[in-house]
Amino acid sequence: MRAYTRNMSAYTPIVKLRRMSSETTSPSTECNCLALRQAARHVTQFYDQCLAPTGLRTTQLSILAKLRRLGPLTINALARKLVMDRTTLGRTMLPLERDGLIRVANSSVDRRSKELRLTKSGEARLREARTLWVQAQKEYERQFGASRASRLRDELRAVVATPLGSAIQ
Repeated sequence: MRAYTRNMSAYTPIVKLRRMSSETTSPSTECNCLALRQAARHVTQFYDQCLAPTGLRTTQLSILAKLRRLGPLTINALARKLVMDRTTLGRTMLPLERDGLIRVANSSVDRRSKELRLTKSGEARLREARTLWVQAQKEYERQFGASRASRLRDELRAVVATPLGSAIQ
């Protein structure tokens, strides 16, 4: 296992770590959550760099893509679809609204709810970002392996579908 540091847009090993026996293993070396979060941050940084010319981050691209695919959604519904905390979604969508890429309006079903809608500017930015996203996908799969990437996506979808709730008492 290796620890990495960011160095001029490349990741460079700074420490080589040895596996420890199970009796001496610290929780952080075997922590599923930590491993997933580190991998997510690593991949997110790569995609964010690729998308930078559009002014979008991967989280914002996900919002635009979901709205394009599913149509107008309430903030709560979109947060559920993205498996994202509602308040985090609220912070992430503010620049999208400010830049006119999404519009927040009263729901057509329930006036007490707010719906998010993709604007024409949002659709245009999404098209622009898609080209760079496709390039990022190809590069990721070139480096990680297309078959491994496909298996990883399947495994990660299974993780999301696992009912982890508050089982610990």
